Amino acid sequence: MAILFSIAIMASFLYFFHRRRSCKHPVLRDYPILGMLPPLLFNLWRIHDFSTELLKKHGASGDFLGPWFTKMNYFITCDYLNVQHILCKSFDNYIKGPEFREIFEPFGDGVVTADSETWKYFRTILHSLIKQRRFEAFVDKTVQKKVLTSLLPILDHVQKQGKVVDLQDVFNRFTFDNMCSTIVGHDPNCLSIDFPEVAIERAFNESEESIFYRHTVPRTVWKFQKWLQIGQEKKMTEACRTFDEYIYSCIASRREELRKFSKEEMEEAPFDLLTALITHERGCVHDDKFLRDGAFNFFVAGRETMTSALTWFSWLITKHPLVEAKILEEIQEKFKADQVVLGMEDVKKLVYLHGALCEALRLFPPVPIERKQAIKADTLPSGHRVQANTMILFSLYAMGRCEEIWGKDYLEFKPERWISERGEIIYAPAYKFIAFNAGPRICLGKDLAFLQMKMVAAAILRKYRFQVVEGHVTAPGHSIILLMKNGLKATIIKRQT
Repeated sequence: MAILFSIAIMASFLYFFHRRRSCKHPVLRDYPILGMLPPLLFNLWRIHDFSTELLKKHGASGDFLGPWFTKMNYFITCDYLNVQHILCKSFDNYIKGPEFREIFEPFGDGVVTADSETWKYFRTILHSLIKQRRFEAFVDKTVQKKVLTSLLPILDHVQKQGKVVDLQDVFNRFTFDNMCSTIVGHDPNCLSIDFPEVAIERAFNESEESIFYRHTVPRTVWKFQKWLQIGQEKKMTEACRTFDEYIYSCIASRREELRKFSKEEMEEAPFDLLTALITHERGCVHDDKFLRDGAFNFFVAGRETMTSALTWFSWLITKHPLVEAKILEEIQEKFKADQVVLGMEDVKKLVYLHGALCEALRLFPPVPIERKQAIKADTLPSGHRVQANTMILFSLYAMGRCEEIWGKDYLEFKPERWISERGEIIYAPAYKFIAFNAGPRICLGKDLAFLQMKMVAAAILRKYRFQVVEGHVTAPGHSIILLMKNGLKATIIKRQT
């Protein structure tokens, strides 16, 4: 027994020594057995600021080692030259990988998780659909209708009642209804005066929290929980079942409806994404799984960007009244006397509002962390060597707080940094302003997302201003999307006309 104990001690010592030698750029102290996990868990409540502090302390890049004999070993960085190298210059060497698809299980084989030819095929189809004028016109009409018939009436109702409202919940419901209409042609009316609980909307939220959880514990832990169907993994399974039932029922009913349309009638049919995917088949029939994965990926990409951006934007506006005044002045110049909601063509002229939204996305990117896996060994611009199969995490949140990219005033909410002397938008390279990804995987719906956010923000700010409840704590929640943990509780004040 003593011999076995001695062997175990010696093996542990040798393994610990091996880890120390192989980890040349540690960002945290490497504890025996537990690795660098303890300080990470201790700071989980402020994980994004904690990661930013670590990266600044260690020259923007370093190694994180999880518990022994687990796969929680990462190279982490916020160096924009490394990001440019990974996402743009050496794109083919850095993939999502099978582990990514396993963690992001609800996404299936959609454009977010797919690699190689599957990704190229999906992206080509989506690109051809999104760029069609007919699709943009459909989205424009859908957003205007939702703002007029739901968003503004509900804000007016809350204002008259003098109630406190969670603006993040309002935006979440608005974008969920909007994306359902845009993707599957069905409005579930989450945004109603009684604020109903909608199972499909809750399922999306729970699946995202479960994906975040899978990032914070060893794979063996969440795999074991999944096998036992307990804890967060049970929630994941139930959430997947709920939204799969919803999406597959939408697919079935849409296929049935489209069979009744003649070719001429199809030109006049609503151009939601699901209809577009089905009618785009051109001899190559996509199965329901393909359509399900496409719809789910578009749901998350479109919905979360708007909810997160509008929530943090609204909070920042309440903290910066001078910025709010400039936005309001610009909006009032563009609105006609009888116009309640600006259309997409109108909001393209709102340059200062665009800059303010860029600032919100810079400081609070909807997806705060991106993940890649190296196929072959490579040397990064920072000089760090990554081996084949190395997992790489880059912090978009930290990049938005990088002095080298944004200057000494990087913590200021300053829309002017996005506006040229001629009064035009300054477009920063995507690998620096990375809220919409960069390189070949840059978000296809970026321009459409900006137009929708400007339509919503302009319509609201013209009529109302917000006052955050005194003592309300705003902090990022535990999800793969940068939402506020406690929501954004505020009262609504009607502007004097």
